[in-house]
Amino acid sequence: MKITAEGTKNCEAVLTIEAESSELNESLNEAYQHLVQQVSIPGFRKGKAPRTILERHVGKSTLLERALEHLIPRLYKQAIELEKLEPIDEAKMEITQAEPLVFKAIVPLKPEVKLGDYHNAKIALKQVQGNEEGVQAALQQIREEQAIWIPVDRPVRFGDLVTLDIEATMEGKPFLNHRDMLYDVKEESNSPLPGVAQNLVGAEKNKVRTFTIDVPADYPIKEFAGKSYFFRVTPSEIKEKELPKLDDGLAQSAGYDNLAAMKEKVTTALKDKVEERNSLELREKVLDAVVELSEVHYPTILMEREIEGLIGDEARRLGFKGIKDYLEVANKTKEEEKEKFRSTAMKRINRSLVLDKIVEQENVEISAEEVDNKIEKMLESAEDKEKTRQFFALPQVRKSIEQSLRNERALDRLVQCSCPIYWASVHDKSGNYGNVGQETKEA
Repeated sequence: MKITAEGTKNCEAVLTIEAESSELNESLNEAYQHLVQQVSIPGFRKGKAPRTILERHVGKSTLLERALEHLIPRLYKQAIELEKLEPIDEAKMEITQAEPLVFKAIVPLKPEVKLGDYHNAKIALKQVQGNEEGVQAALQQIREEQAIWIPVDRPVRFGDLVTLDIEATMEGKPFLNHRDMLYDVKEESNSPLPGVAQNLVGAEKNKVRTFTIDVPADYPIKEFAGKSYFFRVTPSEIKEKELPKLDDGLAQSAGYDNLAAMKEKVTTALKDKVEERNSLELREKVLDAVVELSEVHYPTILMEREIEGLIGDEARRLGFKGIKDYLEVANKTKEEEKEKFRSTAMKRINRSLVLDKIVEQENVEISAEEVDNKIEKMLESAEDKEKTRQFFALPQVRKSIEQSLRNERALDRLVQCSCPIYWASVHDKSGNYGNVGQETKEA
């Protein structure tokens, strides 16, 4: 075997590997010994046909293909050992010549991160504050949750809940046929098609209303795009939402002692939520500032894997079984989706690699007790605590929790370095948060 190393670029080593004729012949013979036991050839008992006869029967290319399936991985393994390379993933292989065998291997290597002076990372610190408007919005949400539906004798309006019979055809073919269906008439609704809610407004109880919806050709759901649908609907009941008064009665029905207690709880919850949001945004800003100061290099396959994961997440989020179904319905190519997620993937990879390097450089350690405490906290919200506890006991799960805690601690150290006044204020044992937002560092 002859190996030519073309150098390393972007954490990828390029090797050109040429097999000796003896190595190829040996692999061809191994492939013959395997195939001859599987193929039935007229005039010969299984396993007894000469190699020349087998080649004529299955084709020389088939024999060569089988031989290379085993020879290439074997030679590649030997090559990376001789070159003292440590791949982090599978290499990309390209056969440039079959006989004699010559192939190229692009070997993905460990990412390289050179941190900047992260102890002096500068950011613009702008904290969002909770306000009375937010409290009122939360109280309004409680009113919405405790609302009741009251039958009314008037035409349909947006915001109503309507019981109706609905039939629809698509160019003469049945599309929908439901009786006593509950329909929430929301202005932004696209169910079952855009425009149905708008056409229901003004409809009267027990009176038939018909309308046609022409779906645009560029509608994202391909099976509906460019088609015409005829609807026939008959409302049998129209209800409007009646909101309760903001008083002690509402508070008690929502599980509080009185209105004052409910307001106090809502205010505290909003404050906690705002502080959590501020902390998350600040951590992201600090980490992004450190990424800007750092040099990050990684092999192409990391980007490919990250993009593939993002597309898969999007498909699952929208309820598709797989990426293929998602792309078909969205009427997009795989390459279009890859470009859509490329910048997000790059940001995530850079953040992850820089944070890993900081964990390493700061020698961040997490004890087994800290992992146990985190698990106990997560178990508080678990329905089946024993089953969940068994899951958390798996070594790979504990390791993942430990890594997550390491990352959190590393981020805390970054925030402490970049925003010492903020850090001191939110960690003041007296609970005084008055200094939050007073410190600003220009980006």
